[in-house]
Amino acid sequence: MLGQTIAVLHGDQTGEELLREALRLLEPGVLGLEVKTRDFDLSLEERRRTRNQCVLDAAEALKQLGFGIKAATITPEGSGDVGSPNAILRKQIDGRIIVRTGRRIPGVRPLAGVHSPISVIRMAVDDAYGARGWREGHDLDEWAYRTEKISRRTCRIVADYAFSHARRIEAKVFGGPKFTVSPVYEGMFKEELDAAAARHPDVRYDPQLIDATYALLLATTGEALVIPALNRDGDTLSDLVMQMFGTIAGAESTLLAFDEAGAVEVAMTEAPHGTAPALQGKNVANPMAMILAVASLLGYMKGEEARRASHAVYESALEAVSDGVRTADLSGHTSTTDFTNEVIRRVKTKVDVWSALADIER
Repeated sequence: MLGQTIAVLHGDQTGEELLREALRLLEPGVLGLEVKTRDFDLSLEERRRTRNQCVLDAAEALKQLGFGIKAATITPEGSGDVGSPNAILRKQIDGRIIVRTGRRIPGVRPLAGVHSPISVIRMAVDDAYGARGWREGHDLDEWAYRTEKISRRTCRIVADYAFSHARRIEAKVFGGPKFTVSPVYEGMFKEELDAAAARHPDVRYDPQLIDATYALLLATTGEALVIPALNRDGDTLSDLVMQMFGTIAGAESTLLAFDEAGAVEVAMTEAPHGTAPALQGKNVANPMAMILAVASLLGYMKGEEARRASHAVYESALEAVSDGVRTADLSGHTSTTDFTNEVIRRVKTKVDVWSALADIER
């Protein structure tokens, strides 16, 4: 892979610090491939100054380049402010899916004895988010209403991707919506999941209502799972799943947009955690999720070189933790910078060894 350019979306506070640490993996001489960057400042200050034009510019670059990595950003609470940059990015690139995978981190005790990976394939648009809401009446007779919507197109994209992802990681598709309560609304998603199961007969399918999904997750242990979910369900599910493995730092988040044929057109990765202002400037935050975001992004690029680089980063980060190189959140004493240094050292070793083995094979 030569000359791949990615959009780098800079952010706020500790989120920006961790992004800069992770980007060190893309420096020349680390991965054995060339990755160029196009940078965009999405800090709260810049978003306010440009009235979100910087976010729109970043979204346009994502559509042109197909790949991007983003730091955590602040979403101000006040109405009339710049709002959520993630919501704008999803709308502008037509992002339909957010993928988050909880995985066992060596040496970190998971909750409920879970060991195999669990991926949440979350619908990234519509549903409870962006619904129109209003109120009628007064005092105790005041009523709140909202209108929600989902499209069959998005339901089909989520369903098909869930089964394709399950085949790739040798997992079963598990869970589903509460269609018994909402046969028209959530039933549409259930119809598409059932239809996708028929199109992918080689992938195991174990449909469950969303409440049963939560309950059964606490009893799962050794089986890899892929859980397709509506936007609101997926938001809450992914937080639970990541914590089941002992820390939110062991998983990356990937936003995907698709072309008309259903192929991934844009992949933007980030850490699922926030900006952690209390840790800013202290060099103690865990950079692993941002490092895994680099690994995930490389995995969506074409070519054997990118695939091997992705594998090297994943392995190196998890091996470092396994060997006791841990930041404070994992009961260790390693600094942010030193953890990244160790991952880079291991990546370089793997790339060098694999290159030597390739020479032998030739």
